[in-house]
Formats: sequence, C-alpha cells, structure tokens
Amino acid sequence: MRFQLFPIQNPIEHVQGFYCDGVMAGLKKNGLDVGFLYSDTPAHVAAIFTRNRFQAAPIKHFQKNAIQTSNFILVNSKNANAMTGEEGIEDIEEVLSSLQTKFPLHNPIMSSTGVIGVRLPKEKIINAALSFDLNAQNSENFAKAIMTTDTFPKYMGFKVELEDGTSFHIAGFAKGAGMINPTMATMLCFIVTDAKVPEEVMKPLLQKHAQTTFNAISVDGDTSTNDSVFLMANGKSEVYEKEAFEYALHTIMHHLALQIVKDGEGANKLVAFKITGAANDKDAQIAAKALTNSLLVKTALFGEDPNWGRIASTIGASGIECDEKKLTIAIGDIVVYERGRNLFDDAREKKAHIVMKQDEFVIHCDLGLGDGKFTAYGCDLGYEYVKINAEYRT
Repeated sequence: MRFQLFPIQNPIEHVQGFYCDGVMAGLKKNGLDVGFLYSDTPAHVAAIFTRNRFQAAPIKHFQKNAIQTSNFILVNSKNANAMTGEEGIEDIEEVLSSLQTKFPLHNPIMSSTGVIGVRLPKEKIINAALSFDLNAQNSENFAKAIMTTDTFPKYMGFKVELEDGTSFHIAGFAKGAGMINPTMATMLCFIVTDAKVPEEVMKPLLQKHAQTTFNAISVDGDTSTNDSVFLMANGKSEVYEKEAFEYALHTIMHHLALQIVKDGEGANKLVAFKITGAANDKDAQIAAKALTNSLLVKTALFGEDPNWGRIASTIGASGIECDEKKLTIAIGDIVVYERGRNLFDDAREKKAHIVMKQDEFVIHCDLGLGDGKFTAYGCDLGYEYVKINAEYRT
C-alpha cells in the first residue's frame, strides 16, 4: 500500500481542530449522559439515517435544515426524542438556540438515543451543555456519554501517513448494543477527520461502506428510529488521498460495527456468517442476514449447540435460490454437511462444539450455485437480553 495506518490513543487529540467531551446532566441515574463534538472551523457533514418509517426528531431536524456544514453535534443518551411530533423538533431548536447564546455554533446538530415517546428533558440538557468546555479533548468521556445499555465505550482512531510523508487523522465513535438490525447504519456513529475530503464523495463513501459494516450486523433483528452515521471533515490537515482515506474509513466502520455486535445485550459470542457460492451477491446478503436474525440460530449459539439443521432451515426459508445437494456447511473448519451428505457423526459434533465454545468464530455456508458472496455478523441470544429489555425503562 502507498500509505500506513497507525492507531492513536485518545484519538480526538490528534484530529486537528476537533474537540469532544461528556458531562452528567442527570438523564441517567449516574454517569455521563450528554456529550459534544466540536470543530473550531466549519466542517463538511454527510449523514445516513435509519429506514425506519418513524424517524426520530433529530433526524427530521437535520433533514429539515438540509445541513451540509456544521461545527457542532450535541448528543444525549437515555431519551430518543422519537414519536414526539413537531414538538420534538421544536425542543431541539430550543436547546440548540440556548447553546448558541454562549458558544460560536454554526448549523448545530443534535443526535439522541434512548427511550421512545418521551419529550426531551430540555432544562437538564441545556444546563449541562452550557457547562461544556469546547477546548476539551476527551474521547473516553464522549464515548461513555452516548452509551445506553452498552457495557463499554466504542471508539478508535488512526494517523494515516502517505508515502510522501504527509498525513491526516481520522477517529470514530459509536454506541449500540440493542435494537441492532440496521438498514443503513447503527444506533449512533460519529466519524471526524482533518482530511481534506471532497464534499461530494463523503455521503457515497458512507453509503458504500455501511453495506458491509453497520448494515451487515444484527443483535436482535430490530431497527431503531434513531440510527445515524455522521461524517465530519474540516480539512485542516490539507491532505487527502482517496485510497488511503477510503481504507481508513472502512477500517473504523468495520471495527465499530463488530464492537457493537460483541456488546450485544447479554451476548457472549461474535459470529461471522459467511455465505459464498450464492447465485448472486443479493441472495448471499439475504441468506447471511437471515442467519444473523434467526432466533433459533441465535439460541443455538448461546447453547453452543452445533445444530446445523437450524442453519440449513434458515437458508431454505430465506426465499433465495438454493439446493440441498449443492449446499456445504462448516462450523469453523469442521464441515458438518457437504453437498447432500450429512457428515455429522459423534466425532465431528464434539469438534464443532469446541469451536462454538469460542468467543468468536465463523459459520461458512457455500451454496454451490455461483459467485455471490456476503458476510454478516451476529451474536448469541440468551437470558440476559430478556432481562435487560424487560427492565429497559426502569
């Protein structure tokens, strides 16, 4: 490659002109719950959002104002501001207007996550946000402030050095552990860079790489009202190289997507469902996603049960072209079914069970029909998921 990626700690410190932090507003019983991202110069902004027909007020506010440049994103947890009608948008405008009386904000954006159907606690958010220090650079605080049922903060960043010695930086932050079956993005994701990215390529790049990252994961088969991915580029490094930027962007999106699945509510296993040999890529995607969403498959993962029949049944029910005489299924490197032959004897069952005891593994299904391929990522589903979501509002 004509470039190198170097991981960076507390990445916001390295992305020129960007700042972030999180504070306590009292939305959660304890912990950080309101955060911000700030650029000291206006940045180009691109975003992709959920396809849920009931999009939340923050998404409607962004679209209403057709925002293309901004220097500030305010993020709150615990309250989704979804299904709140015109009042939800008005609440956002009031909150952001209050902040503009103190801070030099250009086209400020708001993003929210949490309980649906409840108006924003405006006073708490405003009072907390007015205490922001726009010179703060605390990646950990921001990542924690946007968490809901997440068990750990999710962020990473790189210095990208080109062969001529010039460089730019990129950092990404995400939250998500439940309601994960996005049809474009994830719960919330924010990516910032000082690369001089041409404005016209930003959204197409997000859309392209969402398909194999955020759009290829599932925890529970539910798509949120608030799913959003933002990309902000302020160009302060004066450096851009298409291949290098695209590679770094995909790497961050892929890492954050896998972290979300790994943190699936109560999940213990991260599983890649690799489909090859499909009639076309679309069929491969349908089959892979069906496997990530199947409750029977997910509970088998939880029980570490190499029940390949559930895998085959799910593929057959997905509606794609398939043939049991051409299908091959492998759990890790253990082939359990091969082109119409059941190879599942006691020895293979024991070996497959050992594979499924691992925290991360691959289930590979070759349909034997063509060149179509797609990999989706899922997790197990156990008792803790039910407990977390039964008590979500308490």
